[in-house]
Amino acid sequence: MTAHAIIGSGSFTPTRVVTNEDMSRIVDTSDEWIVTRTGIRERRLASETESTSYMAAAAASAALIDAGVKAEQIDLLIIATFTPDLPMPATACLVQTMIGIPSKAACFDINAACTGFVYALDTAWAMLASGRYQHAVVIGAEKISSLINWNDRTTCVLFGDGAGAVVIGPAPSGSTGRFIGSKLGAIPGTSAVLMVPGGGSSPVQTDAARFITMKGKEVFKLAVRAMDDVARDILAAHGIAADDVACIIPHQANRRIIDAIAQYLEVPIERFFINVDRYGNTSAASIPIALDEARRAGRIKSGDLVLLVAFGAGLTYGATLVRF
Repeated sequence: MTAHAIIGSGSFTPTRVVTNEDMSRIVDTSDEWIVTRTGIRERRLASETESTSYMAAAAASAALIDAGVKAEQIDLLIIATFTPDLPMPATACLVQTMIGIPSKAACFDINAACTGFVYALDTAWAMLASGRYQHAVVIGAEKISSLINWNDRTTCVLFGDGAGAVVIGPAPSGSTGRFIGSKLGAIPGTSAVLMVPGGGSSPVQTDAARFITMKGKEVFKLAVRAMDDVARDILAAHGIAADDVACIIPHQANRRIIDAIAQYLEVPIERFFINVDRYGNTSAASIPIALDEARRAGRIKSGDLVLLVAFGAGLTYGATLVRF
């Protein structure tokens, strides 16, 4: 069976930077209030013309260049998003056309909120392992600003827009790169703590129902527990010690959550790649953006073992172990 590896990455973030000082002119907040509670100092917000598909296509194009793979070689495209351009068709089909992926490719979206990229990676690797596909592009992309209530200071300060992508293909000769494993799950009965209550086939009661709502304290507790548990589970399942992981890339939701995970896993915070201070929570885009930045910054080298770990609305959670 052909071994597949991540052979390229790319990302896109909008040029518009919104600082905490900017946010203080929109809602009753301050830089100190936001940084103390979240670690976020600024975020990127997309323009009207920068749709989820636009950002996804830009990230995918950069990843293809990095991998040295042509769009015509791609036979699988998966996009993780909860902010699609349209209810249908899938955003993946829009991106397919934008970057020139051929008609032979399977193209679809996955919605597991902030855990979406980890879910999409696991799905792609399973499909590649079937032998029916050779090259995949996996993208996490979000335009969360389209679902923000700019009068709610508890949520509007948290989120940003962006996209990240990886190309998965046959591991080059002599490469150590490979997929080691994933573990996914969801916690029953927790959907109401983080959701967009309207916009689907259920009746919408008010205009406000189209915005993100969150019970922050409950999300924090559930997120820390879920990420700690799933990280421990996947390491134990493969007989790997936390000390053997060169780089941990967590979902970039909140610096306090990341610090708590580092403490519970007894891993130095220096081994975590963190950029939540610059981008805020970009949901499914956060891990692939961070992964791309970590690779380009030299934080991930050939032979390194990398752990991706996330949680999101649902509440979903997941972790993936990858060798580079």
